Amino acid sequence: MIRIVDSKSAGRLLQRRAARLTEAENTVRPILEAVRTRGDRALIEYARQFDHLQRKSVAVPAAELEAAAKRLSPAFRKAVRVSEKNVRAYAKLQLPRAGEIQPAPGLKLSQIVRPLESVAAYVPAGRYPLPSTVIMTVVPALVAGVTNVMVATPKPVDEILGTASLLRATHLFEMGGAQAIAAFAFGTKTVPKADRIVGPGNIYVAAAKKLLAGEVGIDFVAGPTEILIIASEGNPAWLAADLLAQAEHDTDASAILLTRSRPLAEAVAAEVERQLETLPTAPVARKAIDRNSAIIVVETDEQAVELSNRFAPEHLSLHDAKLLPGIRHAGSVFLGAGSPEAAGDYASGPNHVLPTSGAARLRGGLSAADYVKVISVQDISLSALRTLEPAITTLARAEGLEAHARSVEVRTRG
Repeated sequence: MIRIVDSKSAGRLLQRRAARLTEAENTVRPILEAVRTRGDRALIEYARQFDHLQRKSVAVPAAELEAAAKRLSPAFRKAVRVSEKNVRAYAKLQLPRAGEIQPAPGLKLSQIVRPLESVAAYVPAGRYPLPSTVIMTVVPALVAGVTNVMVATPKPVDEILGTASLLRATHLFEMGGAQAIAAFAFGTKTVPKADRIVGPGNIYVAAAKKLLAGEVGIDFVAGPTEILIIASEGNPAWLAADLLAQAEHDTDASAILLTRSRPLAEAVAAEVERQLETLPTAPVARKAIDRNSAIIVVETDEQAVELSNRFAPEHLSLHDAKLLPGIRHAGSVFLGAGSPEAAGDYASGPNHVLPTSGAARLRGGLSAADYVKVISVQDISLSALRTLEPAITTLARAEGLEAHARSVEVRTRG
């Protein structure tokens, strides 16, 4: 049964289990090096070993994607289009805008926005194939104007292949794990090199992304999924369902409820048990509930908000909108009882690729902005340069960079 504890135990319970990244890094290093040096040959070997690849190449032909799309049910196709529409609209909101300012006469400053040329989306397909991740990673890339949008998945089920086809992804590769990340980072004869790799994955995918960051752009290194709910009143069945929706992802998932109400805590705990009895994913969810989850009874809403900010959850469910101004760290916020986290996973619009393990202190979720570059442009007249000259030359000479100073003076004093 899910634990009910008071706020004095919150610190220990909110300490995440340390990811075994060091161990995973040691495992994936030789895989990364093999793909770097031997390209497709190593990639195929690992794909056969780990992903049971049967085809001759990891590249899935466009005709196969189109055939998978035709096999999708009308209801599934409609669901993809509904999700795509909302994700596309939200991605447009996220894009940086080109613009120009003139802070002084003759000093024109602007920024231009240019898409990355090639991005790779990793779509997990282990315990649960995730076509929703195809939508969340491909649509923002298309909105940003990326010309080469690639997808990798170790298990090419119709829902993933067909969704990639419906969204007009450029390439799909049947490959997973560290070898897929390496192929995108270095490029092979079959797999084009990516500018950035995005999408969730297991600990080996996370380790590979961490090791190759710098060789290739990444979104972030993700850990186990998590939700934190703050509610002191509400429907216990709804709250229990939200906890279980997160717990069923993985045995390492975390589901936390912070509440001022002990009666509500007890009712939710009872509901979790009742719903587990009929939940098909109970073997996974039960372990996550028992190992990593809890209901914490707090004294005040302010204490709940402070605990949440310390945890910096991937998903934060707030049942009282008045608490939102106090939130400083969260991957994505679900406001009000009618906003289940599952809506964000599939169709409401904001991205479900989110920072975990406290990384929400540093950034939000995957955004259309992750697929573009903002390039600064400076247009300076000679009269404006003369005005700036004293500041430029003084700072340059303070740094010992005489040629910098002279590159201005040769223009203003010639």
